[in-house]
Amino acid sequence: MVFQEANVRGTPIRDLHLKIEGTRLEPIIDEFRQELARVRIEKIRPHFYLSTEWGVPFGTIAIGIPFYLAHPDLLAMHTQHVGHVEGFNRADILRYLRHEMGHVINYGYKLYEEEAWVKHFGSITQPYVEEYRPEPFSTRYVQHLPGWYAQKHPDEDWAETFAVWMTPSPRWDEEYAAWPKALAKLRYCDAKMAELQQREPVVTSIDIDDDVQNLPISIADYYATSAARSAAFPPGLDGALRLMFEDLGESDGADDGQPRVPASALIKKLERRLMANVFRWTGHFPEHTRELLRFLAERADVLQQVYPKNREAEAIVALTTLVTSLAMTHVYRGSYLS
Repeated sequence: MVFQEANVRGTPIRDLHLKIEGTRLEPIIDEFRQELARVRIEKIRPHFYLSTEWGVPFGTIAIGIPFYLAHPDLLAMHTQHVGHVEGFNRADILRYLRHEMGHVINYGYKLYEEEAWVKHFGSITQPYVEEYRPEPFSTRYVQHLPGWYAQKHPDEDWAETFAVWMTPSPRWDEEYAAWPKALAKLRYCDAKMAELQQREPVVTSIDIDDDVQNLPISIADYYATSAARSAAFPPGLDGALRLMFEDLGESDGADDGQPRVPASALIKKLERRLMANVFRWTGHFPEHTRELLRFLAERADVLQQVYPKNREAEAIVALTTLVTSLAMTHVYRGSYLS
């Protein structure tokens, strides 16, 4: 079936009749089940379903998978509208499945009620906030999903620790040998999983949230966004753009006769890559980076900023450095200019 956006924008998602069976997700889930067998997780069997995003509803063993991953046309629409895809290929989907399985284990066995779990990860009743401020490269946490996700909440810290433990390679005991607090969490996970091999889960509910079979919202509703930006962009960024591109445009003779390229074109070309990489290494959310880049592209056009075509590599380095610096400032101060 072909889903052209012009034809399905107003169609309720439930009427798209999406399912996992027969899609690229099916063999990946089969591979994931083999991974579970490899680490001897056999007593608890997660339920997989299509939803609006990755997640495991609290108190269940049901793993929700973003519906757009079930069809290439929907994936293309998501890429166009959002830019950042959580599960862009087989390896990335497996990465997210391992993380979500950590939640399944946590809820299925109610590990979060155990004193040792709380000692390592903290209380699960800690407020869950979307806008968290990570400490990049903190040795207290493992690294798995982008954005230093383990630092978001104790529940995510456990899920990330479990995912690293479950990943076939490399060896976590060697990789985290110099990170004693993260290593202690992994060792706790290793011992706990050995203990649970023969235990039946205490929770087996598969009550699910936002099942695509029941979603009345349309594709257009799903991707509807406010016209207003979520962040205020200070005029001081104009100076940074001028400094960056006018420096690149200074001729030393080598650039004579070189065609000049609009700076906005480069910013737009790098949007997807910068969204993903800035999130991975700073924790600055992709949607915020997208807004920032589109603002910079608009201002570059207003300021008529260009650069010599033969200095594009330098322009990429300069732009990446600027955006990363702004992202880090925003993560720590809540503003792009301190």
